[in-house]
Parts: sequence; C-alpha cells; structure tokens
Amino acid sequence: MKVYLDNGATTQVAKEVAQAMQMMLTKKFGNSSSLHKFGVEAKEEMEKARTIIAKKINTEPSQIIFTSGGTEADNLAIKGVAYQNKEKNHIITSAIEHSAVLKTCEALEKEGFKITYLSVDEEGFISLKRLEEAITPKTGLVTIIHANNEIGTIQDIRSIGKICREKNVIFHTDAVQSFTKVPIDVEKDNIDLMSLSAHKIHGPKGVGVLFIRRGVRPKPLLTGGSHESKMRAGTENTSGIVGFGKAVELIKEKDVEKMEKLRDMLIKGLGKIPDTIINGPRGDKRLANNVNVSFKYVEGESLLYHLDGKGIAVSTGSACSSHSLSPSHVLIAIGLKPEIAHGSLRLTLSRYTTKEEIEYTIRTLKEVVEGLRKISPLTK
Repeated sequence: MKVYLDNGATTQVAKEVAQAMQMMLTKKFGNSSSLHKFGVEAKEEMEKARTIIAKKINTEPSQIIFTSGGTEADNLAIKGVAYQNKEKNHIITSAIEHSAVLKTCEALEKEGFKITYLSVDEEGFISLKRLEEAITPKTGLVTIIHANNEIGTIQDIRSIGKICREKNVIFHTDAVQSFTKVPIDVEKDNIDLMSLSAHKIHGPKGVGVLFIRRGVRPKPLLTGGSHESKMRAGTENTSGIVGFGKAVELIKEKDVEKMEKLRDMLIKGLGKIPDTIINGPRGDKRLANNVNVSFKYVEGESLLYHLDGKGIAVSTGSACSSHSLSPSHVLIAIGLKPEIAHGSLRLTLSRYTTKEEIEYTIRTLKEVVEGLRKISPLTK
C-alpha cells in the first residue's frame, strides 16, 4: 500500500484543477495584459479566480494580489511594510513562525530593525497579554502565523487582530496551512495582510496570494510593469491562478470534517505506542489534517526511511527544513528536549486520505518503532 501523509509539504493536484489549468495552457494562453481577444480571455479567467478567493475570505477582488507562493507573499507583506515606514522600525512575531517569516525578520534585523520574538506555551500558543505589552509606539507590524505548519496550533487571530487594530498596528498572518481548513473572515478577524498558497489545498505549486486591506500599502519588492495593482510586477501565472481558484472552489466542509475524524483516529492510535508524545493541542484548536508525534529512544530520520520503505510518506518536522540536522525550532520552542525533538514525525492528511491508509499507518508505525527501539542505544 502507498500512503501519502506529507500534505503539509505539498498536495496532489486535483484532477479538476489540472483540467482547468490545461485549458488555460492550450486554449486561453494569452498574456492577461494584452488588449486582443486572447489576452482578454485570459484576463477574464484570472479575475474569476480572484473573485472566488476573495469571496472565501470575505473581501473584494481588488484586495487580492497574486504572487509566486506563500514565501513571496510573506516577504512582500513584512519587508513591504518595514520599508514603507522605516520610522516604525519594530516588528513583533512569534518563535514558531514558518521560516519564510523568521528568515525575513532576521534579515531585517541585520538592517537595523528591532524584532520581538514572542515565546509560546507547551501547545504553541502565544500570550495575548505579552503581545499587548510588547507593542510600543515604534511598532509598525505584528506578524503571527494563523496555524503552525509543524504542530498544527491555530492561534486566536481574531483577538490578535483586535489588539493590533486598537493599537493602530498593521497585522499580518501567514495562513498558508489554515486556508480552507479554518474559517477566515478578514473583516471580523481584523486582518490587514494575509499570505495564502495554492499547493497546500490541491492546487499547483508556484502561485500564492497576498491579501492587502485597502489603505495598507506595502512597498513593492519587484519593479517593472504595473501588474497586480502595481504591487507585484511581472506577467501573471494565469494557468496557476485559475488552478488556485478551482482548488478553492472544490474544497467543502465535509472534506474538513473527514480529515478531523481521521486525524483523531491517527492520534488515538499512535498515542497507544509506549513512550510517545503528541505535540501540539487537541480538538478544534488543532489543524484538521495535522499530527505531530515524538517517539522516545528513536531518530525521526530513521523512522522516515523505514516508513518510506513500506510505502508511507511522512516528514520529520517541517518539510522546508527537512535537510537540516538541527532539531525543529518549533518543537524546541514548546519545551521539548533536543533528543526528543529529533524523534519526531509530522503526518499530514488530505481530502483524499482514507481510513484504510490510517489503519495501515498505525500498524506499521507501531512495528517500526518497536523494531528500532530494540536496536537503539538510547533505549532504557
């Protein structure tokens, strides 16, 4: 049996998405900036996708800017705001952000910006009180991830947004993992900037979105043409954009409910393996498709390769840093010792995951963990 449980890294492109993209690539292939019929057709399809995405988060299409992915969207939001008003040179973020946010903040820190990294509790939640206390007259931006890519913690972005709005501070959230799995209303949640990505929701790689609230104007990072309301120069990836719109259109509440049930089944099954730690929160405070688990006395990398040999694809910590020998910064931030963090796996589900696949994974992981512990020098 082949089981793909690395959907936090990327997802299988839905066949409906591939068909929509194929149509754009072969029939409506014009440059969306061109004035002839080919260009107009491409533009129309792109704007339909923009409208679908805007409706999903309760905003207007004009506030949706297409990018090459979540990383570019994060960079445009954070650097764009920082460079637009350098007098407000203080940025607040958390210790468990995606590397696209942390590395961007670290780069700005080297340029003289002041960065506050909020600590988190054992489940990965920031303290709203500490956030409020950290804001100063120099604070220009707060950037807090909506749902953590490693342990699935869903932050209370509505309360975070409310604090920022009351303090007159711009609020950005990376919602790449949470989009379509958790309800998002940019008006009620007081969000000013939000990053999204297509390839986490059965859309194509290489296309993302930055929501920019009217009145907020980050400084563009790319110069050239007047594409995307002059916020992101460069010919739009129309086939990818249409694929993104189709992926959003396809996701249903029943898909999220199915993932939640299978997630809980997986957590329950793995939790029965001795000396096992489930990382992150339980229930509705956790992403529907996320399971992060630490097995004492074994290495996560060994687990990954043994599972791969049995047809099961998972990741150790975050896929974006899977080649690093350092323990996950997220797991360290929630208080795990390095040796425990090294024995961790992230298993992420999708709308296509089945009950039979989860049952097979539980059985196989139990066998693999027991086998590795028998030969591990770390075992008691």
